[in-house]
Amino acid sequence: FINQMRKYIFSVLIALLSLPVIAQQQQSQAKAVLEKTAEAFKKAGGVRADFTLKALNDGRLEGRENGVIQLKGEKFMLKTSETTTWFDGKTQWSYMVRNDEVNVSTPTQEELQQINPYTFLYMYQKGFSYKLGTMKTFHGKAIWEVVLTAKDKAQDLERITLYVTKEGYEPLYILLQQRAHPTRNAITVTSYQTGQKYADTLFTFDRKQYPSAEIIDLR
Repeated sequence: FINQMRKYIFSVLIALLSLPVIAQQQQSQAKAVLEKTAEAFKKAGGVRADFTLKALNDGRLEGRENGVIQLKGEKFMLKTSETTTWFDGKTQWSYMVRNDEVNVSTPTQEELQQINPYTFLYMYQKGFSYKLGTMKTFHGKAIWEVVLTAKDKAQDLERITLYVTKEGYEPLYILLQQRAHPTRNAITVTSYQTGQKYADTLFTFDRKQYPSAEIIDLR
């Protein structure tokens, strides 16, 4: 569950960051919603999103994880109870709590498409069709629902359902459905803060904070 979670955890923001790419060929109202959401994100500056991820199988809860992601430009730091990941735009450090070890890597473009919301958008250039859904409220807030469906039948991620607020165009909920897989990942954004001021050091691994960790350099 954790590996699957980490693969899609950055989907908290993929819809926002890939919208300018996928919005070009769609119905005008859905396009307007997505473009406004993308514009709101661009203006947000440093972003912090707290979230809860649930793995669901036919409505049954298979796993649950809470986490937070902090972003500035292409840099990010993601923290859950199991892992902490830093990315400074070039190097990635992934700390595993259970093993007290850090994997250091320089992600390939393909790997970044799975973990980094900024490069995830290249994946979506392959094409998603989308439309407005029928949901009008979520947790008491007025929302737009957008349902995205992969055009490529070989695409692993088959469908994305996105809820954004009508006021402020901020993400509230993302549901990811993998092709030919019964488990769905439901991400609920519990707190979304913009205009955050982050030092670049936030996005790099600090050895002093993890003196006993084993460093595994995969570069």
